[in-house]
Amino acid sequence: MQHKETARWAYYWLKDYNWTDTMAQYGNFTFNLIFLLILGYLFNFLIRKILITSFGKLVKKTKTVFDDFLFKNNALTHLTHLITLLFYRSMLPYLLIDFPALRDESIILLDLASIIISIWFIRSVLRSLRDFLRTLNSFKDKPIESYIQVVMIFIWLFGGIIIFSLLTGKSVWQFLTALGALSAIILLIFKDTILGFVASIQVAVNDTVRIGDWITMEKYGADGDVIEINLSSVKIRNFDKTITSIPTYYLISDSFKNWRGMSVSGGRRIKRAVNIKTNSIRFLSSEDIADLKNIQLIAPYLDEKSKEIEQYNIQHNINKSQIVNGRNLTNIGVFRRYIELYLANHPKINHEMIAMVRQLPPTAQGTPLEVYAFSADKVWLNYEGIVSDLFDHILAALPYFKLEVYELPSSSIMKKNEKNNFVPPQNQS
Repeated sequence: MQHKETARWAYYWLKDYNWTDTMAQYGNFTFNLIFLLILGYLFNFLIRKILITSFGKLVKKTKTVFDDFLFKNNALTHLTHLITLLFYRSMLPYLLIDFPALRDESIILLDLASIIISIWFIRSVLRSLRDFLRTLNSFKDKPIESYIQVVMIFIWLFGGIIIFSLLTGKSVWQFLTALGALSAIILLIFKDTILGFVASIQVAVNDTVRIGDWITMEKYGADGDVIEINLSSVKIRNFDKTITSIPTYYLISDSFKNWRGMSVSGGRRIKRAVNIKTNSIRFLSSEDIADLKNIQLIAPYLDEKSKEIEQYNIQHNINKSQIVNGRNLTNIGVFRRYIELYLANHPKINHEMIAMVRQLPPTAQGTPLEVYAFSADKVWLNYEGIVSDLFDHILAALPYFKLEVYELPSSSIMKKNEKNNFVPPQNQS
């Protein structure tokens, strides 16, 4: 009773100045409101100062970084606001001592504000947890953002139910019963969110994509590193530094290429062909073989293979008046063996993985000779340098084997040939 009388100090003071009863009540309310706002501000400032100062000292002493992230994500600021709202709520009966009809509505408004601030505080704690988990090696490539968003959806949904219950005066169970009847509409509204949530779980459980993986989805123009996986989308930083966002559920509904297998393997694949001009392929004569023996890398092979072929032809009484008879060395076969030996001695090729040179079916653009091997260095820039150096050597070595690269004739050469082959029409009389 004494506290209530204290809350009416301005009322009695104004009555001494002959204010009417109603005006004195409004004046008392105004003075109390101003006083309470100032007191609440000072209270908030004091609490924030104490919490932040003491917590700041604690942060410096502890080894864990979780408290640092709490500090960074303003969790303490939201906590001080929540404490201040509770302080206002406790003082509300004294502020509205002369207006009891407004007391319930004002309490509801403060409760609504407290719920929202509480959700913000929980969100700050969850964000701090997310940032902390990202510092751990075992969680760096996990879609933590998706799980945080799912938890926040449930928290906002639960907070919305409580807010609705406060505004309508209905119990939470009545609201949940009505919510069940509207489940079909809710599923339709949150379809993308539900699909994203399911996709996030499947991606994490099946280990399909991790943060940091290089993936390619040509359908959506994505070719780069995954930088974020959340509930609604996957963000990919392409190699041209653009960002592509793809709905998360596309990772389980559409096909894509994940280069992680290459990254964790022993090498990066080289699969490239040179088109050999088909009419430059021929048998090697004795003079050609003798000339090629000057190439150090291929000389032992030529000695061994020449003896083997010579013995075979003698044993089978092969008539060598025509070179096509019996077994013979060809320039493309010797060149293929040369590239194999070159790969076997190359310091930047992974020799523990497959390395071969194969001849593909002839085409209208020549006969493809394909190199299939793995570079020891998987870094893109270094890999391109290795491949370029390798094919620089292959292209430069071709003339030594009397081979030519197929090239489509240019328009100027075609016009020249047409001019040379032109036959003027005969006069008809």
